[in-house]
Amino acid sequence: MADAASKLAALPPDARTLLAPLVVTTWRFHLAAGVLGAITLWGVVAYFLQYRFGLGRTGLNQPAYWGIYIIDFVFFIGISHAGTLISAILRISKAEWRRAITRSAEFITVLVIGFGAIQPIVDLGRPDRVLFVFQHAQLRSPLLWDVISIGLYFTASTVYLYLPMLPDLAIIRDAGIKAPRFYGFLAAGYRDTPEQRAWLERVIGVLAIVVIPIAISVHTVIGWIFALTLRPMWHSTIFGPYFVMGAIYSGIAALLIAMVVLRRVYRLEAFFKPVHFDYMGRLLLVFSLLWLYFTFAEYLTAFYGGEQAEMRTFWAKLAGPYAAPFWVMVACCFVIPLGLMARRATRTPVGTLVAGIAVVIGMWLERFNIVVPTSVNPRFELEPIAHYFPSWVELSIMAGTFS
Repeated sequence: MADAASKLAALPPDARTLLAPLVVTTWRFHLAAGVLGAITLWGVVAYFLQYRFGLGRTGLNQPAYWGIYIIDFVFFIGISHAGTLISAILRISKAEWRRAITRSAEFITVLVIGFGAIQPIVDLGRPDRVLFVFQHAQLRSPLLWDVISIGLYFTASTVYLYLPMLPDLAIIRDAGIKAPRFYGFLAAGYRDTPEQRAWLERVIGVLAIVVIPIAISVHTVIGWIFALTLRPMWHSTIFGPYFVMGAIYSGIAALLIAMVVLRRVYRLEAFFKPVHFDYMGRLLLVFSLLWLYFTFAEYLTAFYGGEQAEMRTFWAKLAGPYAAPFWVMVACCFVIPLGLMARRATRTPVGTLVAGIAVVIGMWLERFNIVVPTSVNPRFELEPIAHYFPSWVELSIMAGTFS
């Protein structure tokens, strides 16, 4: 430990600041890891009970077959757009201010997309049945499209995260501060020669172009899973772009939260500067306006059509049993970020943190308002209106996933 600390002290100041967490951990880190680990373990126990005794342990029922798990699936896949897509767009546009935030953004993608991908497996009740998607593959099924697009996105995002890390992995290997053989393996012989740097920039530039349509396809297909049904307020052509916009919006908010936390915990004020929060706050402001536009278009179309099943679901959201989550969603996704990000004085770390938390909460509620009211309000009057409330098992699994 002392040897690693001395090697760390010999590094340049910037490298020393960034690599210190590999060597030095505090009691706060261990406390946070312990608490989050305990919550995760509780979620695993809850899932074991669900697996052992079946989906009867959840609040799912007929016809509300989709609940918390599908909400979390859409939510986490949306958050994953924080990284690769935003980073790729900023790289192609040559936005120089992006450099300090791209690594955090790309890591969020690879981490969170895994959280989202496991949710449908949890929702199945029988996880072995996920193999049916491959054993009985139907290219006409949006579910298979979803599996393909998420698999491609995860692969491309992992490569897009790994390649820019090669110079950093080589620095850790050469410094010898921790596990030099392991980091030597990860560095893959990279020596930061001019030829290697030029090759790396070319490959990353190509990947940035390739990954954008893949990322867009992921949430478009997720939107189509809903839109290609005849359920009230799901059967809509706007769902594809609406879901993509919402994914980027929630991704920006999650990235802002991560930036503030990393800046505060690891004292990275020299890297996450006020200009980064100013520009990211402007992006959040633009997407709050886009969110209002798409949401208004969705609800106006349903209201103007006046179809009975659509109106039953419409009023259940605006003035019925789901009015509270609907209007909290509007406040969190539009009112709060607009009020904070419209003024430069509040596009600060604290202001963007508040706005980011509000948007993340609001976008989770948006997924709730998409999934649950339609699930419990069937199209045909012969079917009874159902009720759905998540059980402690579902909430525990959700808490474990978040932790």
